[in-house]
Amino acid sequence: MLRKLGRLFVIKTRFEAWLVTYAIALGAVERGRLYLATYPGYQGWLLAAACTGVVFIAGAKLLDSVKPQPAAIRIGPYPASAERRHTVSRNRPTPRSLHHASESRFSRRTD
Repeated sequence: MLRKLGRLFVIKTRFEAWLVTYAIALGAVERGRLYLATYPGYQGWLLAAACTGVVFIAGAKLLDSVKPQPAAIRIGPYPASAERRHTVSRNRPTPRSLHHASESRFSRRTD
């Protein structure tokens, strides 16, 4: 029973994340207004700015935690290749050959 109740509080979609962010923003603005009334001057403004700044951080975390929807239409006819174009050596910044052997393509050596 507790598991079913706990599933109600799981944010599953981006829309739900935006709604929770909006609710956090409403609370932060109200809290900021309270700080402006309680602490006149720059202290109140500083606390109000901190309250509204938290909304950006919390909203970003919520939106990052929800996976985006997969694309409905695939762009190309083939999936992207996982092979890199150039592999770079750690010693020198020159591109290495993609061939497994150390010889050149134009070499005729048969060691």
